[in-house]
Amino acid sequence: MAGVNMFDMIKGAAGGMVMQQVAKQFGLNGSQAEGAIKALLPAVSGGLKRNSAQEGGLQGLMGALQGGRHDRYLDDPAELARPETVQDGNAILGHLLGSKDMSRQVASHAAQKTGLDTGILKKMLPMVAAMAMGSLSKQAKEPSVADALMGALSGGGGQSSGGGGLAGMVGSLLGGGEKQAPAAPAGGINLGMLGGLLDADGDGNPMDDILNMVMKR
Repeated sequence: MAGVNMFDMIKGAAGGMVMQQVAKQFGLNGSQAEGAIKALLPAVSGGLKRNSAQEGGLQGLMGALQGGRHDRYLDDPAELARPETVQDGNAILGHLLGSKDMSRQVASHAAQKTGLDTGILKKMLPMVAAMAMGSLSKQAKEPSVADALMGALSGGGGQSSGGGGLAGMVGSLLGGGEKQAPAAPAGGINLGMLGGLLDADGDGNPMDDILNMVMKR
């Protein structure tokens, strides 16, 4: 699983049944559902990058991944139809994007990119946020990833402006600057697998227009 991006994990989850559930729930065909998710995921990735780069942000993310039971969104497609999933997704969005206005902007941008109705994409966004956390949760439980993250948290110290320590590790975890390759990991920690995971839309670059919009806030 290591090195697989968010979109690939969601597309393949539960033998493809998760993607089928998304399409059915929003009245889309398979191609439309895939396009919608690929258009929305980078905004979630951008919010994760921004928040994790703040003091204590990575620790908070690890705590959420370890205690949030987000795996279930990829393991059981039926979970996606529950009102509690929408509530959880909205809570994630509130933390990552900060406002309903930003969520509307993300949906509007994705509508331009996909040709789908903005209202559908806005309703889909909380589900996408929940599934994104599910993909991260699964990846973080792999022994090699978990060991690297915990080693960085315990020995990386505070953040630094020069790209070393915890700040450098966060850069590797969530991808580099605008239209750049992910930053090299600090302290010899190889987190390229998670850099690939945060290439949210599977196009080989972790940054795109929606992510950039979030990062400029």
